[in-house]
Amino acid sequence: MTTWTLPGLQLRDLTLSVPLDHADPAGAQIEVFARVIAEEGGEDRPYLVYLQGGPGSEAPRPLSPGSTPWLPRALREHRVVMLDQRGTGRSTPVGPDTALPEGAIPGAATLREATAAQQAEYLTHFRADAIVADAEALREHLGVPTWSLLGQSFGGFTALRYLSAAAGSVEKALFTGGLPTVGPDMDAVYATTWQGMIGRSERYWSRFPGDRDRFRRLADAADAGRLSLPDGQRVGVERLRRLGHLLGASQGAERLHYLLDLDPASPAFAHDLAAALPFGGRNPLYAVIHESCWADGTATRWAADRMMPNEVRDDPTLLGGEHIHRDLFTEDPELAFWAEAAEMLAEHDWPQLYDADALRRCTVPAAAAVYYDDAYVPREYSMATAALLPGLRPWVTSEYEHNGLRAGGEAVFDHLLDLATGRRAA
Repeated sequence: MTTWTLPGLQLRDLTLSVPLDHADPAGAQIEVFARVIAEEGGEDRPYLVYLQGGPGSEAPRPLSPGSTPWLPRALREHRVVMLDQRGTGRSTPVGPDTALPEGAIPGAATLREATAAQQAEYLTHFRADAIVADAEALREHLGVPTWSLLGQSFGGFTALRYLSAAAGSVEKALFTGGLPTVGPDMDAVYATTWQGMIGRSERYWSRFPGDRDRFRRLADAADAGRLSLPDGQRVGVERLRRLGHLLGASQGAERLHYLLDLDPASPAFAHDLAAALPFGGRNPLYAVIHESCWADGTATRWAADRMMPNEVRDDPTLLGGEHIHRDLFTEDPELAFWAEAAEMLAEHDWPQLYDADALRRCTVPAAAAVYYDDAYVPREYSMATAALLPGLRPWVTSEYEHNGLRAGGEAVFDHLLDLATGRRAA
């Protein structure tokens, strides 16, 4: 364990060995990294675990108390555990050439040396159920009987798994844009998010009408194989369509407009386009197991592609959000490595993540920010899940987009904490 400081903050870094497969505790071991952050003088406060969105991204790296907008408010009452979920950050990473844990895949030192089937099997161990088991091992290592959870987006999916599988370890749970559907309804969820993106697209083109023709010309260039990134990567129509993910966040429409306002032949446009595309090789889990985070006892079978409405297929100016498509794994050379494993994972029958009966019995105090027009986690499914949890108070708001926890400063966290602790009426 390493202890160090930033202005106003005390930090402890620790790494823990956990099983790759928690059903085989004596098998291959991976490392999980966590950073415990406290205010000066707050080193004995209760723990709050931050569960990052994604999947496939590490926890935030604070530069100062205010560099993570909600952190100062959280630290006034907690020590915050920034958990690098397995496969990310300083936890044992997932990449083609990173060293595999000893014994993880017989005869292979890296995933590049493994078969596609072996890669796919390895990646089945990186969902929310395994992350919760890792967190429980960390809690026991720290010697605390309970702690609190803050789950953003996919982190909320993980927090719901926590309440389903280990509610006795949770003091309170806060969800921000992260109450998923319970049960095998992911096709309906993707159908709903496509309809939501149609509406967002049309509102965007109404606000910036000249941008629609600009985007259509870009789509024509993409279809003809003439749109590429600075490193030569081809950008096809479906990859280009995913620029719509910007519309799911605060100031996202403005960011898209400023991109489309550039000369498409300019270096600035090519570089800004590369930066704006949502999936890439830095965090491969975000693409490779993205749909599996919705799979509650079902196979995904490329759900986003299957549920794409015909009107979207016929009109490239109807944009997508966090919708994975097969072309992604052929157009991006870093993701191409994962193409065969991704196909196998799409046919994998994923086990259930959530136990509806356990959730109905769960009395853990909880609160959830449900964003009224969330582009990624539809309100109606979140509210159905909220109704399962007797201790949860939902806060439905149109004031924020999916990134409300970051965009809202301390306000979203403060509101949820007051709801969960009873300091504020529902």
